[in-house]
Amino acid sequence: MPRTTALATTTPTTSGPTTTGSATAGPPTTGRATAVPARTGRTTTAPPANGPLTDVTATATATGSATGTAHSSGPASGRGSAPSPGSISGSGFDVVAGLSWEELVTSALLGTDRRPPAPRGGPAPADAPAALLDAAALHTVRQRAGLRPAVPQARPAPAAPDPRPALPEAARLRLAHLLADRAAPSAGGRRGAAPDLTELIPQWLAIANRMGYRAPASLLPPLLDAARARTDLRPQALAFAGPRGLWLAGLNPDWRFALRGSAGGTLRPDVTDPDSVARLWEEGLFAERIALLDAVRAQDPPAGTALLATTWAVERAEDRLMFLDSLRSGLGNADEPFLERALSDRSRNVRATAAELLSALPASALAGRMAARALSCVHLDRTGVSPGIAVEAPHECDAGMQRDGVAAVPPAGRGERSWWLGQLVEATPLGVWEERFGGRAAEEVVALPVADEWAGELHAAWCRAAVRQRNPHWSRALLGRPSAPPASGPGTASIAERSKLLSVLEEGERASWAAGFIAAHGLSEAFQLLGVCTVPWAGPLGRAVVDALDIARDGGSYPWSFSGVMGLAERCLDPAEADRLEVLTAAQDEQEGASPGAGGYWSEAFQRLVSTLRLRATMEAELLTA
Repeated sequence: MPRTTALATTTPTTSGPTTTGSATAGPPTTGRATAVPARTGRTTTAPPANGPLTDVTATATATGSATGTAHSSGPASGRGSAPSPGSISGSGFDVVAGLSWEELVTSALLGTDRRPPAPRGGPAPADAPAALLDAAALHTVRQRAGLRPAVPQARPAPAAPDPRPALPEAARLRLAHLLADRAAPSAGGRRGAAPDLTELIPQWLAIANRMGYRAPASLLPPLLDAARARTDLRPQALAFAGPRGLWLAGLNPDWRFALRGSAGGTLRPDVTDPDSVARLWEEGLFAERIALLDAVRAQDPPAGTALLATTWAVERAEDRLMFLDSLRSGLGNADEPFLERALSDRSRNVRATAAELLSALPASALAGRMAARALSCVHLDRTGVSPGIAVEAPHECDAGMQRDGVAAVPPAGRGERSWWLGQLVEATPLGVWEERFGGRAAEEVVALPVADEWAGELHAAWCRAAVRQRNPHWSRALLGRPSAPPASGPGTASIAERSKLLSVLEEGERASWAAGFIAAHGLSEAFQLLGVCTVPWAGPLGRAVVDALDIARDGGSYPWSFSGVMGLAERCLDPAEADRLEVLTAAQDEQEGASPGAGGYWSEAFQRLVSTLRLRATMEAELLTA
């Protein structure tokens, strides 16, 4: 192992031997000393006085000269000797002997005239440079001598038992291979036709958790390392690691993230003992309290709200915001009284979140107040040839509106009145509009013409309301037909907003709509829509994606223009599609006008897709083998 050597050099004022090295102590007349560790090979920091034995070698030893001269036993020997009390008389050694290594280094780097080596508030030694070097020599010898015996600690209690069944041997070997590939250095550059094993870890974990297996003890360390490096792995990895993983995390600071808990990852705390719940809520870390609140609300939502109310007044604003966010799970009418009180919170963000949660409850008093305001702004217009919608946006944002969560100041580029109108409409129960417009269904309401170019603002607010209230009827109406151009649709042209509306629909309808959109418009705008579809993609959706990729290949562009969709296909396509894709792996002759070499790149991309799908099928079969 390469060694790091800290050498001391003393330059006398007139003549005499000079010890060369990387640390320099100037002449006594200057009152300055500097110490710079010399590096040979790997850099090693200077050791603390009583820390673990390291590879640091210091050849400076004290000789007891008042001039500050330090002699060295030579870099080759790597040995040092402790100064005896009689050899350092007059150096002020007793003053600095109790200083730590870090204090000595600081004094050496800044100079003993600027930072005398002395205890805080104590007198400086008469010959500071020599005293500093003497003390450094003593520290070094003490460091080489060995470790100070540590205070014995109690042996940790065994991990809680994990009753889940063990993995099949083939699946265990597969997991070991996936984790080893994750830790291997990346070659970078072109991916080639081989599957990306790292991206298969989340799918493997999802299947293993669904099957109810426990993690092998020998693979817990690399599994926790993988979860530490990738936050997206943590929920599935920690669920798979189980109680043994949490036990290990408590013994290694690098895995401390596992102890912070999350609703989707770690085991939930026991909520059957009221005393334990109260003690953890009062004394636990913030993340532990978040996990506890989630666990209580999963069993009894009103009990969780009551628990939060016990300490609400003394919580920090940022903590109150996070606690409120936890109420989204299991939100119900029983939460309304607590949320109404939160509307008067001193934090603007807390007030806004409370108002958002209340607006998701159509029967809440806030939803009624917002509906009354919105109805005064939007009404049916019968003055034209056909009925339409007339809009008169608010002229002010009064105190009542602000208390109910309406932000008075719009973002840059937005007008005040349209900003206020949008917030009123998105907080209004959608059923109100069907009554407002004569019992028309959602599809008929969104099809009505809107006067004075208010259609974009009104429809965008309805889209946000449909997502917030999880209303599939209005989401379907605002999405319109998938074959219609986005700009001419009834709702919003924003693909991000459409993906949110799509997430409200049930799985089969979601996949069918996305497949129709891809068939009509291709893949260029489909990435966000595909991201909300259930994995594996249903048959029509998978076939639509494969057909669109084939069309893109025939277009002569490079495959990395569709790398995002191709990556999703590797993770989300049904493995049964592999055989149908086999024909696309053959390299095509380059067509006129095509990008140079595009055919070969497409062949490689399809080979990687096919091999990944087949590997996923093998992984699933291994996990299904008892």
